[in-house]
Amino acid sequence: MHTVAILGASDNISRYSYMAVDLLSKAEEGYHVIPINPAKKVICGLQSVATLDDVSEKIDTLSVYVKPSISTHISDQILRSHPSRVIFNPGTENPSLMEKLSADGVKVIEACTLVLQKSKQFLREDL
Repeated sequence: MHTVAILGASDNISRYSYMAVDLLSKAEEGYHVIPINPAKKVICGLQSVATLDDVSEKIDTLSVYVKPSISTHISDQILRSHPSRVIFNPGTENPSLMEKLSADGVKVIEACTLVLQKSKQFLREDL
């Protein structure tokens, strides 16, 4: 099962991070979705964790929905979690962190998680 962590998951149904949690958790592919939000315990009916350090599973995909100043602030957590790939959704791009992740062997993608899933490209290896 592909484990997807949503960094900056929200319980606000109008936020893209909520939509990503909802879409991926209901996908026929059967993803294991982990919402990450320090202030919310449950998002889309899923148990949320406060930080990346609270995730015990291997993260296949980390989908970023926090602004660059936040991802810079928690860059050590992101690097420590060593996901197989990181998707920087529109508006979350962080060139310095992206460079560090790439140097650490993590695949970095600038894309929209929602578009990737809806167009059946989320699991494509060549992205």
